Amino acid sequence: MSRFDEIKQMEETYLCRTYGRYPIAVKSGKGSRLWDFDGKEYVDLLAGIAVTSLGHCNEELAEVMDRQSRKLVHVSNLFYQEEQLDLAKRLLATNHCGKAFFCNSGAEANEGAIKLARRYNQRVKENGAFEIISFTGAFHGRTLATVAATGQAKFQDGFAPIPAGFTQVPMGDIGALRAAMTEKTAAVILEMVQGEGGVNPVEPEFLKAAYALCRERGVLFIADEVQAGLCRTGKWWAFQHYGIEPDIVTSAKALANGLPMGAVMATDEVARGFAVGSHATTFGAGALVSAVASKTLEIMERDNLAARAGELGGWAMDRFRKTARKIPGAIDEVRGRGLFIGIVLARPGKDVWEALLDKGFICNLTQERVLRLLPALTVEKADLEAFAQALEGILKK
Repeated sequence: MSRFDEIKQMEETYLCRTYGRYPIAVKSGKGSRLWDFDGKEYVDLLAGIAVTSLGHCNEELAEVMDRQSRKLVHVSNLFYQEEQLDLAKRLLATNHCGKAFFCNSGAEANEGAIKLARRYNQRVKENGAFEIISFTGAFHGRTLATVAATGQAKFQDGFAPIPAGFTQVPMGDIGALRAAMTEKTAAVILEMVQGEGGVNPVEPEFLKAAYALCRERGVLFIADEVQAGLCRTGKWWAFQHYGIEPDIVTSAKALANGLPMGAVMATDEVARGFAVGSHATTFGAGALVSAVASKTLEIMERDNLAARAGELGGWAMDRFRKTARKIPGAIDEVRGRGLFIGIVLARPGKDVWEALLDKGFICNLTQERVLRLLPALTVEKADLEAFAQALEGILKK
């Protein structure tokens, strides 16, 4: 029995069957490379789903982990911790927000944002508002509240009753959004680029209209930046492309380059919604993960990775469009922002995805026919060119 078969059998024995695994058992990684137990090398263009944005096993981060693990790992949030405060100061310097709350994941960050929006309305504004409006194609997490905000039946199956207080409207329909708003609407939550929904960047005209409507009605605007944030789209935060200032911003994935870390950021005014004891977490922003996250942000700033993502991502999308022109009828569209890229195939693409995997290229297939690329921000141009050539060869067949 191969090592892969042994690992697969152990998983079936010991783990709940919640994941549809790729047919790879990963042994090690470095930069934008992964290796399986047979020694096969893969170009990783998924980066743990936009997580390892500085690459696998980054040496600078490994040094921080080693040093911090010998100093302090965890004491809970019953204590003041300088590592957490250093991280907050560095993170908040990237946008307009004034306060941060740290947690462990994107789902927790969005759950925290929902709680903050409701509590700000009910305890500060005292208007009783609680409803959250989201949009078709969204994905905001897998807790019960964020599944309700996601609004997709496949993620809600078997978990009834789904929490009340969530409304979903068609993406891009400002009339539907206006009609859905009532005196009970606390906030609108929106991804600047829908990832699970098929790499769909929000239309600028709609976003600006939705933001203006929130301001007109006194409704909070939450930017879900869990996947699109932290330099991936060419700016620190995807909302910064549009000249808006959300009331609440959520982040996770790339924040600690693979260690569990999420954040809720809010303006000073909206942060008044939280009071001592109103929200908490045991593990959020412990000393070790905070130190790693702070170093991650330092490297992103030092190496100007937002600008690099914008430039390299623009080149990559042009390159993939060239492939589309060379093979008419194979690719419907190439879309995205920066190094957040969707290649929309003209037909269901499982066989294309499998062929790419066989050739040593890891990407994701979402919505049946969208190849989703979320490579490390440090990925080499040559790796994207090699992927393009492999994709051309597969599509020609």
